[in-house]
Amino acid sequence: MHFFTSPRLMLPKAYARDAVAHINKAKSRVAIVATTFRDDDELSSAIVDALCRASERGVIVSVCADTYTYTEPKEFALKNPSRHPVRAYRALKIERKLKKHGVDFHWLGRSSNVGFAGRTHSKWLIADDVVYTFGGTNIDGESFANNDYVFRIVSSDFADQLFMQHLRLLKADRSGHASKCHSIAISNESTALIDGGLIGNSLIYRRACALAKQAEHITLVSQYCPTGKLNRILKRKQAKLYFNHWRKAAWVNKVMIQFGMLLTKQRTLYTRNDYLHAKFILFTLPGGTKVAITGSHNFMFGSVAFGTREIALETTDPHIIRQLEHFLDKHVK
Repeated sequence: MHFFTSPRLMLPKAYARDAVAHINKAKSRVAIVATTFRDDDELSSAIVDALCRASERGVIVSVCADTYTYTEPKEFALKNPSRHPVRAYRALKIERKLKKHGVDFHWLGRSSNVGFAGRTHSKWLIADDVVYTFGGTNIDGESFANNDYVFRIVSSDFADQLFMQHLRLLKADRSGHASKCHSIAISNESTALIDGGLIGNSLIYRRACALAKQAEHITLVSQYCPTGKLNRILKRKQAKLYFNHWRKAAWVNKVMIQFGMLLTKQRTLYTRNDYLHAKFILFTLPGGTKVAITGSHNFMFGSVAFGTREIALETTDPHIIRQLEHFLDKHVK
């Protein structure tokens, strides 16, 4: 497998504009998985309109969004639209619009009846051979304003394999099942890590723990305070941690961050006002080798315990690591 161009880190607004351009040029397929998918600002509206146009000209367009982002699955069963919560009503409105134009729209997690198990936190957008993933950016106005990024990868091989993963995810979700964790070799230096949603099983979290054990220096960037086994390793290694302080978060995230900080007794080095939604760890191993994990995983044990679907990249590619270090210096420190 090879890259047509070097992977490029893109900030949220640049990603949205670039995605619209490639969706408009797409000839065969467009596939999206997002935790939040809304039509609530100029950029998200442009993406929705581009998806509709692509579908109308015969392109296969598949969009998947997470049910729990908007409401509990049972709320979607209400037949009277006036009884839907506002967020759910707006979500159903965008669903109707996309389906009207022939887009295959699917709510992920509807068939799950076990609390928050079965949640999808992965993020990717495929437009022919262009893939946007390995970051935290969703598709809505709030996400485009966050301190975040995605990587743009141009590779027909990887696009093909991730599209097959997209189809497997759809099949598993429709049957109410999770799938096994697995990896996709992208290059000699980079491997995609896929968490398929099995409760208590996260390949991404395991690799983060394994690399943290080996590393001499560690820098973690995340939306939340890390928890579980990884946190205990990070404390021993005196890792540098950058995550949102609970005082700067909205109420749900505020509770999660506050609980994490109380539980772990960790402090954050992040002091900026922009809400941090990026998720990556930089490891420096004995001998100076640098390894990075970047993607959708917040490195909390809760994501492991509940079997959350995630995607990440493990890489030693110097070009990718330099871009993450630049993001750290310019947007996080």
